[in-house]
Amino acid sequence: MAIHTLHRSSFGDPKNAGNLLTIEEAHQLLQEWVPNERLQLHMKQMAAVMKAWALEREGADATTALKWEIAGLLHDADWEKYPDDHCRIIIEELERRNIDPEVIHCIASHGPKYFGVKPNNSMDRMIYVFDELSGFIHAAALIRPTRYEGMDVKSVMKKLKTPSFAAQVNRDDITDALSRIDTPLETIIQFIIDHQKGVQ
Repeated sequence: MAIHTLHRSSFGDPKNAGNLLTIEEAHQLLQEWVPNERLQLHMKQMAAVMKAWALEREGADATTALKWEIAGLLHDADWEKYPDDHCRIIIEELERRNIDPEVIHCIASHGPKYFGVKPNNSMDRMIYVFDELSGFIHAAALIRPTRYEGMDVKSVMKKLKTPSFAAQVNRDDITDALSRIDTPLETIIQFIIDHQKGVQ
């Protein structure tokens, strides 16, 4: 991923706290902005994993879980159409729609060294943790005859140590993201397998 520093650390207007797209509106935006079905699937998988983590691990209420889900669903919304302005375009769109600043900041922080925005809460940290690993695990599933069925953590760990497999996945980003949380890599991998395998 190319570096597109956003040159700011504040996003949205605090008075818009609590303003969220409905999940239907978020999916409509996804359909309009992301023609590539593979990228759509990655974003839907991220939404599912983010929502599940919020509910199961953070004890989030439905509104907070929706924040996590929307951030996961839209984090790469401008990547295909606007690769040279990745993150900036979707951020500006959500600011124009007066969306909750926490959602916008979360999207801005999903690649700290690319966008220059530090993850500053659990939602920010987890989108960073999940992003590369979600795509990596899906790539690993695609080469298996049974896809996700019977997939185990050990096989994913082995592939992570094989630089030639899914070489575009940045292992340094994964290491950096994990250093910001207290959950072991193995737990994260199992959680992703469990929660993204059924996403269409």
